[in-house]
Amino acid sequence: MQNKDPGVYNLQRLTILLVEDSHYILSILDELLSYMSVGTVLRAANGAEAIQELKESGNAVGGGCRIDLIVSDMFMSPIDGLTLLKWVREGKDSPNRFMPFVMMSGAADDEYVTKARDRGVNEFIAKPFSAQSVYQRLLMVIDRPRQFVATKNYFGPDRHRRHEEAQGNERRTVTETDINVVYSNDKVVRPKSESEIYHFRLPNALKEKAGGFGKQQRGSIPVDLLEEADAKLERTAVEFHDWALDYLTDLSSHCDSAKKASDNKRRDYFDKINLVAHELRGQGGIFGYHLITTAGKSLYTITRLGCTTDDRTILIIKAHIDIMRIVFRDKIKGDGGTVGRALIGSLQDAILRFRMGDDLDDLHMATSATETDDVTVQ
Repeated sequence: MQNKDPGVYNLQRLTILLVEDSHYILSILDELLSYMSVGTVLRAANGAEAIQELKESGNAVGGGCRIDLIVSDMFMSPIDGLTLLKWVREGKDSPNRFMPFVMMSGAADDEYVTKARDRGVNEFIAKPFSAQSVYQRLLMVIDRPRQFVATKNYFGPDRHRRHEEAQGNERRTVTETDINVVYSNDKVVRPKSESEIYHFRLPNALKEKAGGFGKQQRGSIPVDLLEEADAKLERTAVEFHDWALDYLTDLSSHCDSAKKASDNKRRDYFDKINLVAHELRGQGGIFGYHLITTAGKSLYTITRLGCTTDDRTILIIKAHIDIMRIVFRDKIKGDGGTVGRALIGSLQDAILRFRMGDDLDDLHMATSATETDDVTVQ
């Protein structure tokens, strides 16, 4: 039954494009948005598919673009989320350069958040996400859209919600006399001078479509819908356990291949390991496997571009894989209590030895509180 509360948004009027290379996470997000009563959810497996979908949407009968909002993962192939965002903001074929764009990533480090911000993102969702975090970002885009600005080197949402947040070279006093105000989105005007700034004062079309309640009043999504969405995430934890074992198989395969490969070929396998680690760091916590997020983040950091690709690094990679295998084998949820502390402690000790240059040939990983059935890194 449709909620009659005038303060509740009607998201059934919205069309959201989801861009995610993990079919499993794509399905989960689709279901979450459905629980939040989003009317239409379109799917794309990567940036290339998303661009094609956007072009077709922009050429729809009646003009305009039927897609209202993009939610995209950051790391994908062949076209990633950052490149997709750049195309939306600057591409000549982009159907709407003012399109609200929410970026998702398990690598929610300052470096990547800054990259997304500098490309013109509206909001950022860090993995692991919850129904609540997705909901909050949707409301932020609807209720508090960032004013679009254009300078000689940037076009996109204002990178600071309030003037006092400005940092570095962007810190300056901006008054109405310093800017050119644009009231139309028909054409994006870019200044030719470093000192010029254009502000786009546009109607909040997204809020109006969802059922705006005046300039100041904010809307919401019914609490019962969020509770259903959170319950869905809990139910999918069992499915994630079985599905994630394929990730571990891939990690082990890439690690074995790297060990057999010549020095100049190892980097290719390390890149594959890094990508899987990125997925695990973002997805483990979504389904209650917080130790997987911890181990995945550590493995992602260790295998980043520029790391050594020698046999010692392969040993520490194996140590991470062993820890994750134990977590899934014993279905250790949350922080794991005593067992979790033992696992993470043994991993941290191994990493310390690795960083110190110590011999890792006798490396053993704790497997339980009693440390029976030890797993040895060979």
